[in-house]
Amino acid sequence: MDMEKVTGIGGLFYRAENPRDLSAWYEQHLGVTDVPDSYEKTPWKQQAGSTVLAPFPKDTEYFGNESQQWMINFRVRNLNAMVAQLQAEGIEVKLDPETYKNGRFARLHDPEGNPVELWQEG
Repeated sequence: MDMEKVTGIGGLFYRAENPRDLSAWYEQHLGVTDVPDSYEKTPWKQQAGSTVLAPFPKDTEYFGNESQQWMINFRVRNLNAMVAQLQAEGIEVKLDPETYKNGRFARLHDPEGNPVELWQEG
């Protein structure tokens, strides 16, 4: 018998100091629309593509601030264009100068200091 598997991520739920403002920031700057306020409205849909679930060691420095317990990674079509767009809005973005086998990366933080990684697949 084949093992039943999940088909994707249905949501990412986390605590925020100001959920309404943070949702608005993600919609304005990254295009991730807010949770619909009715079942008649459609939630944000992601394009099909690679997704990893990657637990890191508790003492990792990869997320930046050691108090951060999670980091989201968004796939983007054109990393240079996305970085330029965010920087034009006054958002600090650090572009990793290296190109890896799996693509290119950039890092920013949302208004509450949560790390956000952008990834253009290679």
